[in-house]
Amino acid sequence: MKKLFTTLALGLALGITARAADVTLSNVHLCCGSCVKGVDKAVADVSGLSAKSDQDAGTVVLTAADTATLQKGVDALTSAGYFGTSSDPAIKVNASTGAKNQKVQTLTISGVHLCCGKCVKAVNTILAGVPGVTGNTAAKGAASFDVTGDFNDKDVFDALQKGGLTGQEK
Repeated sequence: MKKLFTTLALGLALGITARAADVTLSNVHLCCGSCVKGVDKAVADVSGLSAKSDQDAGTVVLTAADTATLQKGVDALTSAGYFGTSSDPAIKVNASTGAKNQKVQTLTISGVHLCCGKCVKAVNTILAGVPGVTGNTAAKGAASFDVTGDFNDKDVFDALQKGGLTGQEK
């Protein structure tokens, strides 16, 4: 009987350690099928990671054997211009924007995911809500665009991230 309990305990322990880990990113900008394909492309080079996007819910579930691989997946998504809120406090969504938290009149932003007209419309709507922003040159497929007006650079990135997108000051 003692061997049976030991065997069961060992089997349970091995089963728990072998189980995959996952993290859900919520509030990710996924307006179309191309955005979902962009997520898949962004994480394709992260070995041992799978991604499942739910366009309607704006979520991406990443699954891997360990948290280090999950973190690499989240980092790959932010590098591709996506942003979201992590369901796991151990997995950080860090997007180094380069913003200096200062007033500017022009800001060039690169790396924002802009696969379609809906993405551009989302950026336009987001930026229209930032105090002092008067215009932008975001376009479908653009590698970078300019934001103009008299505004705080950090406010622009905070708004983009709240909208599920991110980028870097160029």
